[in-house]
Amino acid sequence: MKHLLWICLLAIGLPAFAQYPRILVLAERGEQHQPYVDTARIWLDRLAATEHFSIDYVENTASFTQESLAKYALVFQLNYPPYGWPETAKQAFKDYMESGRGGWIGVHHATLLGDFNGHTVWPWFQEFMGGIRFTSYIPTFVAAEVVVEDATHPVMKGVPARFSVVKEEWYTYDRSPRPNVRVLAAVDESTYQPASDRKMGDHPVVWTNEQIKGKNLYIFMGHDPNLFENASYKVLLTNALRWILRP
Repeated sequence: MKHLLWICLLAIGLPAFAQYPRILVLAERGEQHQPYVDTARIWLDRLAATEHFSIDYVENTASFTQESLAKYALVFQLNYPPYGWPETAKQAFKDYMESGRGGWIGVHHATLLGDFNGHTVWPWFQEFMGGIRFTSYIPTFVAAEVVVEDATHPVMKGVPARFSVVKEEWYTYDRSPRPNVRVLAAVDESTYQPASDRKMGDHPVVWTNEQIKGKNLYIFMGHDPNLFENASYKVLLTNALRWILRP
């Protein structure tokens, strides 16, 4: 009788487990972002157990095809830059997002848009990110306050109206993405500690491009692993995953 009960329980549980959404994490390896990426992976693995999703990790885009991406509800660009992708991978990702077959979250290095390491800027991805081009950053790192601009969006649920980031290398771009995206939060450059003259004026740091069919969210903050000690940051990331993975 007990044996039969276990068989029934397994039969009930297996389909539910099989339906867990899958996410593909494209993780940058090496260099200055390695500590953040390593900490993010630990955090994501723990979250997957409680939020009921599964994760595959890759370290380059060589495997990106329409067929391979179709397996995933979300591509998480974990500090991986938007250059050096094979043309087949670019087209597969573009189709994935424009068709709405899945969603995307990108952090930090995902907006390193420009000509780097012999690669020219990817025009489609540049448009996807609001038409921006990377110009500079604050190499000495500064603390600052992030101001929520759109508290009505689901990813901002439970995020304080203002929250502090204690260490970041805030990128600057040739223009604000605001005319082309829905801005959810911006950094208050007047709160830089120590002060820095590398400013944009209008400086969005969290946004979504609603012109793209697939749900998407960019979060600039993502350089230092201490972000995973920041309760507001963790709420933001958790909300982002829930927003994309849940209907």
